[in-house]
Amino acid sequence: MSVAGQDTARAVARPGFLDKTSHVTMAILAVVLSGFHVYTSFTGLLPSMQQAYFHLGLVLAMVFLFKPLLGTESGVGKASRLLDMGLALASLAVCGYVVVNFFDIAARGSGDPSELTVMLGLVATVLLLEATRRMIGWALPILALVFIAYAFLGPYLPMDIAHRGFSIKKLSSSLFVSTSGIPGTPLQVSATYVAIFVIFAAFLEKSGAGKFFIDWSYASLGRLRGGPAKVAVVGSSLMGTINGSAVANTVATGTFTIPLMTRSGMKSEVAGAVEAASSSGGQIMPPVMGAAAFIMVEMLGVPYAKIMEAAIFPAILYYLSLFLMIDFYVARQGLTGVPRHLLPDARQIFRQGWYLTLPLLMLIALMVFVGFTPIRSAFYALLATIVVSWASREYRMGPKRILEALQAGGRGMLEVAVACATAGIIIAVLVVSGLALRISSLLIDLSGGSLMLLMVLTMIVSLIMGMGLPTSAVYIVLATLVVPAMTELGVNPLAAHFFVLYFGVMANVTPPVALAAYAGAAIAKANANRTGVVAFRLALAGFILPFCWAYNPALVLQGSWTEVVPAVLTAIVGIVALAAAVQGYLFKQGATGIQRLLLAAGAILVILPDLATDGIGIAFIAFAVVLRYTLGGIPIVQQEAAASSHE
Repeated sequence: MSVAGQDTARAVARPGFLDKTSHVTMAILAVVLSGFHVYTSFTGLLPSMQQAYFHLGLVLAMVFLFKPLLGTESGVGKASRLLDMGLALASLAVCGYVVVNFFDIAARGSGDPSELTVMLGLVATVLLLEATRRMIGWALPILALVFIAYAFLGPYLPMDIAHRGFSIKKLSSSLFVSTSGIPGTPLQVSATYVAIFVIFAAFLEKSGAGKFFIDWSYASLGRLRGGPAKVAVVGSSLMGTINGSAVANTVATGTFTIPLMTRSGMKSEVAGAVEAASSSGGQIMPPVMGAAAFIMVEMLGVPYAKIMEAAIFPAILYYLSLFLMIDFYVARQGLTGVPRHLLPDARQIFRQGWYLTLPLLMLIALMVFVGFTPIRSAFYALLATIVVSWASREYRMGPKRILEALQAGGRGMLEVAVACATAGIIIAVLVVSGLALRISSLLIDLSGGSLMLLMVLTMIVSLIMGMGLPTSAVYIVLATLVVPAMTELGVNPLAAHFFVLYFGVMANVTPPVALAAYAGAAIAKANANRTGVVAFRLALAGFILPFCWAYNPALVLQGSWTEVVPAVLTAIVGIVALAAAVQGYLFKQGATGIQRLLLAAGAILVILPDLATDGIGIAFIAFAVVLRYTLGGIPIVQQEAAASSHE
C-alpha cells in the first residue's frame, strides 16, 4: 500500500472520523435543503412529485446521518456507520431518480410502471420505514406495516373490510409514484408550507425573537402572583407562533421558565406540567401553528388565512383557561410574584426589541390583507427577519448566522417530513382498497348514529394514537377516516377537522404517554407520571372545547357575529368556572366540595351551545357563588394553618 493509502486508512480508523464526516455532510445537506425551499418559495415550486422527492431524498439522507444505527466506538459501530452512509446515498439515489425522470414516470403513471420503478418503490418504502423508526420510534412504522399487510391479505379478511388484494407491482407503484401514496398531499405539504415556515422559525430564533418574547413576558408578568408560571403561559404561546412542536417548545422555553417557577416555591412536577401544557398549545396558536394546520389547508381546500381565523378563539380560550388554572392554583398555595425591583423594565425591553415583531406582523398582513400565498408571505417575512436583525449587534444576521439558521431549519424538518411521507403509505392503502369509505360507515354504525358517541370514540382513538405518533400523523389518518363520518352526522367540516387536530395536540399531555410533560419533567427533575397527571388537569379545557364547536361551530367562526359573540362569552364564563372547580378556589377562598361540583356542572353546561343549558349552567355557577357568601368556603389561611399543624 502506498504511503498516501496508509495515511487514509489510519484516518478512517481513527475514532470519530466517521462521525465528523457524517456531521459535516449532514450540515451541508441541511443548508442545501433549506436553500432549496427558500429558492422555490420565491421562484415557484417544482411539479408536486419533483418537489416532494427532492425534499424527501435530502430528509432521509439526513436522518440516517443524524440518527446512526449504532455508535462508532467499536469495529461493529464503525461498520454500522458505513451502513448509515450507504443508506443515505441510497436515499439520495432513489429519490433523485424520480426528480430526474419525473416526466417519463408521470407519462407512464402508476398503472403501468417500469420494472425499475417497481424495484425502486420497494427500496424507497424500506428506507422510509427505517428512517421513520429512527426519527420517531416504532409506532408509526408498525402502523404502516399493518396497512401494507392489509393490502396483501384483503381477499382473506371479513366481508366488511375485505378487498381484491394488491400485487407487489400494484402496491409498489401505488406507494412510490401515485399522488395518493408517499408523494401525496401530506408530503407535498411538508415540502412546501411546512418547510418554509420551519426555516422562517429558525431565522426568527437566530434573530433573537424567541429571547425577546420570553424576556418581555418575564418583565411584564413576573410581579404577579405566580408570575414565573404565567410567564411560561404567555412566553410559550408567543413561542408557539414560531415553533409548532410541543416537545421542542417545552425544551426551548422550559430551560428558562421551569427553574424560575421552582425557585418561586412551585412544586417541580407542577412547574414541568405548566410548561408542557403551555407549550402544547403552540400547535394551535396562530399565525404559524403546527404542520397539521397546513395539511388541513390542502384537505379542506381553503386559504390558510381562513384556518388562522378559525383557530383564534379556540387558542385564546385554551390559554385563558390555562392562565386561570395557574392563577387559582398559586393563590391557594400562597405563592407570590417576583419583587418589582428585581425585574427588568418591560417598557425598556419592548423599546429595545419591538422591531422583532415586525416579521410576524408582516406575515399576517401579507396573508390576510394582501392575499399572498402562505409560502410567498413566509419568504418575504424571512427576508424581513434578516433586515430587522441588523438593529442588534448581538443578533445581526451576517453570512455565518444565516448559514446557522438554514442548518437549523433543515434539521427542524426531519420529524414532520418522515411522518408525512409514512402517512402517505397508510393513505395509499386506504384509498386504493376503498377502506376509507367503508370505515366511515362502520363508525356511524358502531356509534348507532349518535354524534356524541362517535366523538367520544374519536377522542379516545386520537389520544391513543397521539401517544406514539406526531400530531401531524394523527391528524392525517383521522381526517381521512373519521372526519367524513362526523360531517355525515352534521358536523361543520372545519369544526370536524379542528376536533381531530385538538385531540392530537392534547395527547402530548395525556398520561400514560405524555411526551411534552415528560420533557418538562426532565428539566424540572420531577416524577414524569405525576407531571403528566398535573399537565392533564391544567389542560382540561382542551378536552372539552372541541365538543363545543362540534355542536356550535360559531366558536371556530363558522357563523354570523350574532352567533359568535354569545358563544365566545358563554365559553369564557364556563372556562372561569371550570378553572375554579378544578383548583378548588372561589373568590379568595378554597371552594367546598359542593361548590366545586356546582361549578364543574355549570362550566360544562355553559360551554355547551344551547340557551337552555346556558341558563341552567349560569344558575349552577350563581348558586355556588351564593353558597360562598352565605355558608362560606374554607379560607386559604385556615387551610394552610391546618396543613401546618398536621405536618
